[in-house]
Amino acid sequence: MAGMNENSLWFAKVWRSGAVVLLPALMCAVCNLSVTLSLLAGILAALLGWNRNAERSHSWAHCLLQWSVIGLGAGVNFPTILHAGADGLLVTMGSITAVILFGMWMGRRIAVPRHTACLISVGTAICGGSAIAAAAGVLRPRSHETASALGVVFALNGIALFLFPWVGHALHMSETAFGWWAALSIHDTSSVVGAGLAYGPTALGLATTIKLARALWIVPVTILLARVEAKHAEVGDPVRARRVSVPWFILGFLALALVMWLFPPMEPAGQWIAGLSRRGLSATLFLIGAGLSSEALRAVGWKPVVLGVSIWLPTAAVSLLLTLLCYS
Repeated sequence: MAGMNENSLWFAKVWRSGAVVLLPALMCAVCNLSVTLSLLAGILAALLGWNRNAERSHSWAHCLLQWSVIGLGAGVNFPTILHAGADGLLVTMGSITAVILFGMWMGRRIAVPRHTACLISVGTAICGGSAIAAAAGVLRPRSHETASALGVVFALNGIALFLFPWVGHALHMSETAFGWWAALSIHDTSSVVGAGLAYGPTALGLATTIKLARALWIVPVTILLARVEAKHAEVGDPVRARRVSVPWFILGFLALALVMWLFPPMEPAGQWIAGLSRRGLSATLFLIGAGLSSEALRAVGWKPVVLGVSIWLPTAAVSLLLTLLCYS
């Protein structure tokens, strides 16, 4: 009887601490669920009342997110990316800057919370969920802000995967033109690869290379966000200002990528680390979803969706026009 009481007390302690969500988070990683399914599973766990300590799960998610971003650097192919980055440097700089500034301006116009607008803008401008994860590591937004940004970007990303090849064939785009358009306009690298694969081998190689070069802009953009956030916090919340620091995890991402480049025999280990990190992101997304509440979900509303669409459609249209003019 005493043993049963001890077990009951132990389970009650685990339940109150929120640690009960760690097991399904681990299952998401082991099963390598997509980030979308992991996020939805986490939201379901929150709605079922499994998470009794949302603040703690948010802290776990933040820590795991940073380490996962570092690990992704092990899968980066630096020479190819740097070559593509040099070829399209001005295009990349101009498009990323324009998309982020337009997104922040549009977010203010329709009253989207600042962090949500920033996450959606960065995700649209650079590389979808990976960019949102990196930016969230600096901004430390609330769980529902990160979840809404990821949800919007993932939904549009899925639409683009099927829509872009159809539009490309309808307009008789060359594979080179399509590769540029897909890399500049589709949010996530995985969907860029999928769309390129559906269009042709030349489109696949070019789109993937350009998108990976674009992903490197996570580093300077995140460092800039850290500086802007620190200045913003100094005005409104001195305590928060002390918490905003150099995004060490982004520096770790870059350092790990350089190590893998300098020591080619380590490439198999690098791919293993990158794969493990992608699984870590699955667990992270579950924990983010589990940190939500029904009140927080209602607070998301329709405005982030409007913002995501209002950024993405002009981006895709302008990129399409430029690629048709340059490669028709």
